[in-house]
Amino acid sequence: MPRDLAGAATILRDVFGFDAFRPGQEEIVSAVAEGRNVLAIMPTGGGKSLCYQLPALLRDGLTVVISPLIALMRDQVRGLREAGVEAGALTSGNTQEETDAVFEALDAGRLKLLYMAPERLASGGAMNLLRRAGVDLIAVDEAHCVSQWGHDFRPDYLRIGELRRALDVPLAAFTATADAETRAEIVEKLFDGEAPQSFLRGFDRPNIHLAFAAKDKPRQQILDFAGARKGQSGIVYCGTRAKTESLARALTEAGHSACFYHGGMEAEDRRVVEGRFATEDGLIVVATVAFGMGVDKPDIRWVAHADLPKSIEAYYQEIGRAGRDGAAAETLTLYGPDDIRLRRSQIDEGLAPPERRMADHARLNALLGLAEALDCRRKVLLSYFGEAEVTCGQCDLCDTPPETFDATQPVRKALSAILRTGEYFGAGHLIDILTGNETDKVRQRGHDQLPTFGVGRELSRPQWQAVFRQMMGHDLVRPDPERHGALRMTEAARPLLRGEAEIRLRKDSLQSARRRPAVKAMVRDEDAPLLSALKAKRRALAEAQGVPAYIIFTDRTLIEMAETRPETLDAMARIGGVGAKKLDSYGRAFLEVITGAAGEDMHPRRQRLAGKESGAIYDRLLEVQADLARGPDGVEKPLSCSASLLAKVAAARPGSETEMARILGDRRAERFGAAFLDVLQEAG
Repeated sequence: MPRDLAGAATILRDVFGFDAFRPGQEEIVSAVAEGRNVLAIMPTGGGKSLCYQLPALLRDGLTVVISPLIALMRDQVRGLREAGVEAGALTSGNTQEETDAVFEALDAGRLKLLYMAPERLASGGAMNLLRRAGVDLIAVDEAHCVSQWGHDFRPDYLRIGELRRALDVPLAAFTATADAETRAEIVEKLFDGEAPQSFLRGFDRPNIHLAFAAKDKPRQQILDFAGARKGQSGIVYCGTRAKTESLARALTEAGHSACFYHGGMEAEDRRVVEGRFATEDGLIVVATVAFGMGVDKPDIRWVAHADLPKSIEAYYQEIGRAGRDGAAAETLTLYGPDDIRLRRSQIDEGLAPPERRMADHARLNALLGLAEALDCRRKVLLSYFGEAEVTCGQCDLCDTPPETFDATQPVRKALSAILRTGEYFGAGHLIDILTGNETDKVRQRGHDQLPTFGVGRELSRPQWQAVFRQMMGHDLVRPDPERHGALRMTEAARPLLRGEAEIRLRKDSLQSARRRPAVKAMVRDEDAPLLSALKAKRRALAEAQGVPAYIIFTDRTLIEMAETRPETLDAMARIGGVGAKKLDSYGRAFLEVITGAAGEDMHPRRQRLAGKESGAIYDRLLEVQADLARGPDGVEKPLSCSASLLAKVAAARPGSETEMARILGDRRAERFGAAFLDVLQEAG
């Protein structure tokens, strides 16, 4: 059974270093701690992990966390240990010493959280181990992996429902992206169809700026985007392994610290890249989606897609790796007709059943609709996930509304050209017909005699290319894999062809797409040198311990230090992300960077009250005690209270002489009791 939930706020402050929950967290923490079955859909960076880590500390038994990737588990375990929490992981990446330490902690009953990959549930001993360990809560991270509809299906997730039934304990499932079909399958597979208490905490990540651009010299577009953010950590996602390598070389030649990552690399080489990305400031990783859910780095400042993602869910998951610390982050997604053709053919040529292919086309359509949007991208994105109330100001279309035109007639001309040529040709040949370009291919097929020949001369070739791309984006035409990518009209286009509907398209401004974006500074100019010094101290500590830099403190915490410049341990304790254990481990070191002097000496019992009102009360009690050490007249035998007693009075705040005597004892209460009560009364 959970302890008093009133203790949640104390644990939040003392262990995790936060004064308040993020929106939606408190209700979920309460439900999980009380032992209810829970399904929580929360945006990446919304604080999902805290929603099972904190309840684990409120509950008496062990919480087992099923998580999909070793890197993710190891990072969370390191972070918990730095915060003073007993946590461990059983993974194939463990050394024997690490595994022995986990079993020792389990046997001693010290462990509060145990991380495991779903694949480990297949071993015969896993169930017996968890029974003996006294598991009383199962937490499932990335729960969409249980769903065939989800984009990261993991068959071993299907064993989790069996584990819940065998242990007969509550289960809390968490994910960032799950549409209605995926949510329904999560309920069926993990909860046996019995509806858990569900929390849909919104998908909006208001700190992330959204931007799309049509491909026009795409390598240069990526180089420009990265160049405007030099020194900031970023990810570039590519559609092929070869492109990750060539683009990483181009970024390195342009003066960036960059490396590539893909599934064809040796496991050790991948681990090296993961380690570098975790520990190095300003590293760019150019990757395929193999560089996925294991990315737990909170201070990634930007994510770029050099190629169109496969679905709107994949897009949202991938951009969600930016700005997990809540600070400003930026994205750029490049796309073109070749991307659309590739994604369509991958769906059509796959082995999935027809209903799955239809659903995949619909998901791609949603992403293309976002790419070709005419107004606020955030509204388009969030409406897909069922959110209607949207405030933006954080996308390229809100920054600069696009110029549009009535494209009804050009689209009808294009559709006519497609139909009159038997739906056997791609955009290039169709544009030759529309612009009256008498190529050999046009003449040989007699297409110069068609009524549509030359009817589109009012638009240039690049403009027609933009029209065809947007027609593909609106799913008016699709490439046919059986006809080598020839464009075929869809049912959605018929109302336009019959004159029953109209359409507006964007006037592509490739020049604006290439415009070099301005760098957004993380802090004001006057705070930048201090932030650099704090990062240097963090990196030195991280390298000495062999942990990622953000395990020490996140960028967001260092930025708050640089802006507020705390001068005492009390002030340092009020910085977001500085819990009691980290204050003890690192507080003085970072104060020395800020103030230029060694940190103050403070009794350990007083330090536990740092940043709290009871800390100020402790200091006042200490002053009063010094005045009365030899009694009110200064002639009596010296008497004092221990730091432990003063801390107990400051925390408990007794309201009467009787309560005070119970804490201090009669002799000390007689000397100090009345004065201490006056201090407590003044403090309110």
